[in-house]
Amino acid sequence: MKYAADFRRIAREALRGRWGIAVIAGLLASLLGAIGSSGPELNIELNDGQFQVWLSVAGQNIITTDGRQGLLRLFGGLTLYIVVFSIVMGIILFVLGSVIEVGYCKFNLDLADRRGEPELGTMFSYFSFWQTTAVSRLLQTVYVFLWSLLFIIPGIMAGYSYAMTGYILAENPHLTASEAIERSKQMMYGNRWRLFCLQISFIGWSILSSLLTFGIGDLWLTPYRQSASAAFYREISGTELQPEILNVENEQ
Repeated sequence: MKYAADFRRIAREALRGRWGIAVIAGLLASLLGAIGSSGPELNIELNDGQFQVWLSVAGQNIITTDGRQGLLRLFGGLTLYIVVFSIVMGIILFVLGSVIEVGYCKFNLDLADRRGEPELGTMFSYFSFWQTTAVSRLLQTVYVFLWSLLFIIPGIMAGYSYAMTGYILAENPHLTASEAIERSKQMMYGNRWRLFCLQISFIGWSILSSLLTFGIGDLWLTPYRQSASAAFYREISGTELQPEILNVENEQ
């Protein structure tokens, strides 16, 4: 059984000589909403008859509507069109992020496998399965929210149970969203703590990135973390390539 240090070592070996393309892939995934909180977000806030809607990408607001003069003004003038446009854009970007998420999982699996050079085009190769990826992301969000209503811990545990869904869909895109989520739950049974330990092992690098580089270091930390997660999936799914097979393929 491998530990966090083993997965980090595998990730470093996979990234050797491939840092450039891995950084670009991680940046694209973040900007397109596949990972983290850098992607597109739509927020609508109602409070005491007032409303505010804003659409942000990479943490920057690109559309903001403020209804400080009352909710009824929502139904008049240009405000209604801005709100509708924001909602439509939010849905489109949600779907796009779900597709890129699965594509980015496949990119990192190719990286971890070290079978040839990973390609950026892989990230955009699942658009024909957009319904499945979108429903998968939606169901996970709803399930985690519902479990969180019981208490914080069940919600966190649910999030870890579904953590391998993207990788499963990357290799089995013809599965339904529910089937992929169920497979992830079975795969993560007894492994949630291991994934937590792997993720927490990057906390030192994350702190250094924030304090010393003001987050710029995340450009390199993101592919490091994601490659380690892909290696984790390979191990718990039993699809990890044996070293002797990998060496023979690389020699050919």
